[in-house]
Amino acid sequence: MTHYFSAKPETPSEKSRIETRIRGIDFRFMTDTQVFSKRHVDFGTRLMLESAITELLARGIGRGRLLDLGCGYGVVGIAMKRVFPAMEVVMTDINERAVALSRENMKLNRCEFVSVIVSDGFSSIEGDFDVILTNPPVRAGKKTVFSFFDDSYSHLKEGGRLYTVLQKKQGAPSAYKKLQELFGSCEVIYKDSGYHIMRAIRSSGQSDASGASRSFEKNKRMNREEEWSE
Repeated sequence: MTHYFSAKPETPSEKSRIETRIRGIDFRFMTDTQVFSKRHVDFGTRLMLESAITELLARGIGRGRLLDLGCGYGVVGIAMKRVFPAMEVVMTDINERAVALSRENMKLNRCEFVSVIVSDGFSSIEGDFDVILTNPPVRAGKKTVFSFFDDSYSHLKEGGRLYTVLQKKQGAPSAYKKLQELFGSCEVIYKDSGYHIMRAIRSSGQSDASGASRSFEKNKRMNREEEWSE
């Protein structure tokens, strides 16, 4: 059985189109079977997106390099490019069907100069980023989710921001603790209906080595824990 986080979906394609409005902008997205939240824009994803946009606008951050990690059919990356046209946006997903949809949705929403890459996490991603947003695949298990955090830390520039969303019942407290240990601090910037929007900033005094040492013992303990259930 394959899932939305599988590289090559096996379920026959049945495309459909959804419409939504984000920050006063109308969007249309093609979706399909075996992609995440195919019937509507996921509630947690929307909360993360709105929270990140609000904070970045408030701080005057409108340029730099942005990564939509686990992009699905492209909601976050496309919306961020429309709101922040000066940003260099990269979108990536392991799911080849999702990546194809993201490319189609870029054209559908007149969104140009965005890179969309098939990648298992950061395996095919080059360079560092100023902003990373991810609604991690909790059904893939804690090890996968935490690897998203570890690798995001390593690919953030000094002062770079990671935004993520998890439900309390699906591991938000554990994720918060992990991010605190990895980044030195983490803030829950918004909560709604059990969803926690978290933001962690890589400070100028941190290095990959220090982050790795902080997470090493945690990762050993993590490997002895059970995976999050589906």
